[in-house]
Amino acid sequence: MATRKTRLVLMKILSLFSVVRGYNIPVIILAQYLSAVFILAPEKRALQVIFDLNLFYIVLASSITIASGYIINNFYDAQKDLINRPQKSMLDRLVSQQTKLHVYFALNFLVVLLAFMVSWRAVFFFSGYIFLIWFYSHKLKKYPVVGNLTAAFLAVLPFFGILMYFKNFYQVIFAHATFLYLLILTRELIKDLENVKGDFVADYRTIPVMFGERTSKIIITSLIFLTVIPVYLLIDVYDVGYMDIYLYSGMIVIIWFLGLLWKADTQKEYLRLHNILKFLIVAGVFCIVLIDPSVLVHGRKLLSCI
Repeated sequence: MATRKTRLVLMKILSLFSVVRGYNIPVIILAQYLSAVFILAPEKRALQVIFDLNLFYIVLASSITIASGYIINNFYDAQKDLINRPQKSMLDRLVSQQTKLHVYFALNFLVVLLAFMVSWRAVFFFSGYIFLIWFYSHKLKKYPVVGNLTAAFLAVLPFFGILMYFKNFYQVIFAHATFLYLLILTRELIKDLENVKGDFVADYRTIPVMFGERTSKIIITSLIFLTVIPVYLLIDVYDVGYMDIYLYSGMIVIIWFLGLLWKADTQKEYLRLHNILKFLIVAGVFCIVLIDPSVLVHGRKLLSCI
């Protein structure tokens, strides 16, 4: 009896882990710290950044906010997820909707407490972030273009919070942010192609549902071509050290991605494309260490003299 009860508790923990996508949280934390050390505050010693208590609160609050965002997104997407991801959906349903909402509000309360320990500006920022995630999940994600743009914006917003904390506004950061934003926006459009059946049933007016797969592929191709601009700036205008290796390799992967895109017409093939972009984004996180911090410090000094 006790073994059965223990097994049920473990399954519910696993279910909640699946709902908040716990496997993504360590990557998000790592991405924020690497960005802080190598891009946003390169003039500071790495240990000084890592042991910055306020930065720890901001990173932790960002991660918890994203986890709570996955919960509210799962809450509203229950119907379409049952069609698009039946196995994951069945696992997620081991935890009741009421329990999910209780955890959601508890996590958001914790976020506000952490933000309060930093400053009132942090409280304002994270309160707005929580509201935007809810509004996106409740309303915006059902609309074409607006939903995709908002989803990509919400994904990069935690890095903007760290940017505001360090108050470093030099141009190379915005080149990095633009490249990341375009990749995430492309991934969001691929997800719409992947989930078109569930979106149609749940009356989500995404681009594939409203305008068809061909139009979606044309838009995705256009976004891929736009990534050339920030890549050019990062390689030829800003010296970002050995991260050039990642950028050149990324362009090769993107060309391969485009070839697969125009051949794809099943959910399995779109899932493969989704995973390619996810791999490219995660690889970019680890490749941040290839940037030479001294180059960015020099660039910042030049800008401060203008």
